[in-house]
Amino acid sequence: MPANLTPQYLKAEQEYRRASTPEEELRCLEWMLRELPKHKGTDKLQAELRQKISRVKKELQQTRPGTRRGSTLKITRQGAGRAVIIGGPNAGKSQLLASLTRATPEVAPYPFTTREPQPGMMPWQDVMVQLVDTPPITKDFLDPNLHGLIRGADLVLLVADMGNDEGLDALLEVVERLQQTKSRLARSSYLDEEDVGLSYTQSLLVLNKKDLPGFAERVALLDEFFPLDLPRYEISALTGEGLEELREAIYRSLDVVRVYTKAPWQKEPDRDRPFTIRRGGTLIEVAEMIHKDLARNLKFARVWGKRVHDATVVKGDYVPEDGDVVEFHE
Repeated sequence: MPANLTPQYLKAEQEYRRASTPEEELRCLEWMLRELPKHKGTDKLQAELRQKISRVKKELQQTRPGTRRGSTLKITRQGAGRAVIIGGPNAGKSQLLASLTRATPEVAPYPFTTREPQPGMMPWQDVMVQLVDTPPITKDFLDPNLHGLIRGADLVLLVADMGNDEGLDALLEVVERLQQTKSRLARSSYLDEEDVGLSYTQSLLVLNKKDLPGFAERVALLDEFFPLDLPRYEISALTGEGLEELREAIYRSLDVVRVYTKAPWQKEPDRDRPFTIRRGGTLIEVAEMIHKDLARNLKFARVWGKRVHDATVVKGDYVPEDGDVVEFHE
């Protein structure tokens, strides 16, 4: 990745990864090009961005009014972040969603029970994380909605059926199928330097059905040929073994901080509904989540936290720590 990328560019890049329409892609690409530092180290990326902008513009020109490109599925983002659950047939994705959230997906011991993406909310302490179950991936089938869901996710949970030998083959088919797309899995989320359209999403490998015989042997076999270096978690979505460790890993992978707010006339903050922003984000982002007018008119804020004195006065560019209490002043 080129040096000296600004926070504004990285924010535009993050929005581009989440774009679900050509119009959104074009807006974010132009935003990225504006914010990209102009020096020799970014010449290649500048050219790639311009080429991508040109391709999207041509695509928009060739699309007749009233026509649609691909699926128009929209799942509203909620909570502190979004984790998308993917895997082969009978991997236990729906059972995992049911065990971690209050969602009630159909769970059955036959393939393709899940026919369309289904969301649920996973509690973690005083915040919620959105999980999205998806139809299974095979060498012959990839739901058209999955490209956008994986690309726009904060985290992907790649679930493997370790309860039988066929599950290993199914897991490899998932990885190989995704390698044929522009949505790939990795230890962290980023865009490819050589191809801005190639997106990598932070992922965890979830080895399911630990309660079944032969699990350890199949894990050892997996070590010999699995092509991706991903953090691994061994669980049983049915019995609950390993789920609390996985729940913790999902939240920690989002790398967010919680900010609690209070009005000037209040003594105590609202501890039930914290705002969450990416670690390294600023108070102005919290203000924007409350109301755009607050962000626009913000004069200063007072902060109570572990690394500041009580009621410390700060500006909108203050970077909050997890657990900070903030009092905004217009």
